[in-house]
Amino acid sequence: MNRRRITPVAAVVALGAITLAGCGGGGEPEEAAVNDDGSTVVDMWVFAEVHAAFYEAMAEAWNDENPDKAIDLQMTIYPYEDMHNKLQLGLNAGEGLPDVVDIEVNKFANFMRGENPPLADLTAAAEPYVDDVVQARLDLYSKDGAVYAYPTHVGAFVAFYNTELLEGAGIDYTTIETWTDFSEAGQAYNEATDKNFGIAETGVTFVEPLITAQLGGEWMDDEGNPLVNSPEAIETISMLQDMQEAGAISTIPGGSPDDEEAFGAINAGDFAAVVYPAWYTSRFVDYMPDLAGKVAIAPAPVTEDATVKTIGGGGTGTAVVGSSPVAEFASEWLAFAKLSPEANVAVWEELGFDPVNMAVWEDEEVTHNPDNKFNEYFQTNLFDVLNEVKGDIGHWESFSWPNWPSVDNLFRTVTLNEVFENGVPAEDALEQAQADLENELG
Repeated sequence: MNRRRITPVAAVVALGAITLAGCGGGGEPEEAAVNDDGSTVVDMWVFAEVHAAFYEAMAEAWNDENPDKAIDLQMTIYPYEDMHNKLQLGLNAGEGLPDVVDIEVNKFANFMRGENPPLADLTAAAEPYVDDVVQARLDLYSKDGAVYAYPTHVGAFVAFYNTELLEGAGIDYTTIETWTDFSEAGQAYNEATDKNFGIAETGVTFVEPLITAQLGGEWMDDEGNPLVNSPEAIETISMLQDMQEAGAISTIPGGSPDDEEAFGAINAGDFAAVVYPAWYTSRFVDYMPDLAGKVAIAPAPVTEDATVKTIGGGGTGTAVVGSSPVAEFASEWLAFAKLSPEANVAVWEELGFDPVNMAVWEDEEVTHNPDNKFNEYFQTNLFDVLNEVKGDIGHWESFSWPNWPSVDNLFRTVTLNEVFENGVPAEDALEQAQADLENELG
């Protein structure tokens, strides 16, 4: 068995203070590190412990299948901001870099600026698996036709309904198909119970892109410049504001469903509906045990004549640093670890994420396993819902542009609070956001 090392860095560290075995130094070209047993050392940075455990398992699986070219995967777990900042500094300096790295989707565009991205082109390594992979998720991490990172999940938006609460108010979630239906159900629930139905997000930019995509719009123009005051964006925010005024959606503690305070509120029955990416199944199972057996998964609501039914939300793209001395080997292993059927079965069974390899979606022994902890928790099967919409999963181009991190940051810190906490009219808030972004980005 080849040795693998996972090193958590739990405290905030001074950038540049930590060096890893195999990382570059002094700008000198590196040579691949190979152990006496012939295994190749691959250094990897991640920002989530659960991801580290997954990659450890995929290294074991690779070595079982490829004993003649084994990997010695050595991982370091950094705090989220520290890791992305350290990666940027390392790329700027050309040293102190890992071979493979997880990059959160809202940070990814920062590493795609310029003519020649500093990440390796992974297109060829993906070839054995690409026919079964959701193309929209590969597109998210692509530039000029080349793939620079592999996705972890689809993140297709679905709806989670607390059926116990809804039935008590005489509401049948299966009748909710459009956002109009959602709003009417939410208003009726609020009037019957004086409790919250859906969520108005202030700390995350998720549902807003979903609705804008369904309307056929974007928040960027064709050259990647912010266009957050587009007609579709204004219609989206106005629609959500109308829902809030009607009592159908309300702000949530923590600002986002994916927050510790929010988990407590949802678990306590303070909210009856959550529209969020499919990976949120893991949050219910891990953080809301009191709702086991009470939650149904259904398709996300759509606008009238929706262009797409859903899009992917959130995610982590895993990349190979272009200057790595083991870039070719690491790319081959990474394609196996992220795109292969074996990896995607593990993505569902261990993480509860919707796999990007859609061949897994059709394998009912995996998707409908009654002993699976996610299947045990929910009333309905996630893959039954996903297969309903799999032909209508869109790619929202705005997520891919280098300026998206600036847009996302402004909305999470200012704009959505102005809209949902301070009641600023949608058009006014978006015009101000557009002006602020133009001022920031030049």
